[in-house]
Amino acid sequence: GGGRPVTVSDVQQLVRRKDEIEAQIKACYELLEGQKGVGMHEPLVDAEGFPRADIDLYQVRTARHNIICLQNDHKALMKEVEEALHKLHAREKEKHAKDEAEALAEAMSQSQSLPQAFAKVNAVTPGSPASVSGLQVDDEIVEFGSVNVNNFQNLQNIATVVQHSEGRPLSVTVIRGGRRVHVGLTPKRWAGKGLLGCNIIPLQR
Repeated sequence: GGGRPVTVSDVQQLVRRKDEIEAQIKACYELLEGQKGVGMHEPLVDAEGFPRADIDLYQVRTARHNIICLQNDHKALMKEVEEALHKLHAREKEKHAKDEAEALAEAMSQSQSLPQAFAKVNAVTPGSPASVSGLQVDDEIVEFGSVNVNNFQNLQNIATVVQHSEGRPLSVTVIRGGRRVHVGLTPKRWAGKGLLGCNIIPLQR
């Protein structure tokens, strides 16, 4: 049917029907087994050509007939299941592609609105002022106090800002996982060396 799209529950229904048919086939085979193990093809007549008296011919014939019909149903149903799964899969792929396209568009619009970073944090010592402020490794620095992408020449710029701001909170903006994050960082003396306890490297653009 080209009507409504296939749903997961359609497939589950088909699979349930398939299971039922399989159970019916099994029951018919068991019935044949019960009739002295007559299978699908053993003769129903004795050596003299008389109908066998040791089995219920009617039951055997009916069971055999049912098995043939049920197996045909089963084959048709398996084809339906396969097609339904195929359609479902195609729909999932379409939906997935749409979701991906939307996520991509979202990411693009996000990244366009993200400012340019000029440096990156590549180490943070636990317990240091940088660590306490929440600065993380791989944070890309967009603003460090008064330093930004437009006036940053080298790491000396940052060092100068840090020395001038000892004991005073500095506003630091970083990009983390595609988002802008603001960190309040107060350079101060601590157990380790320097006033920050993190290592910053310039970003090669």
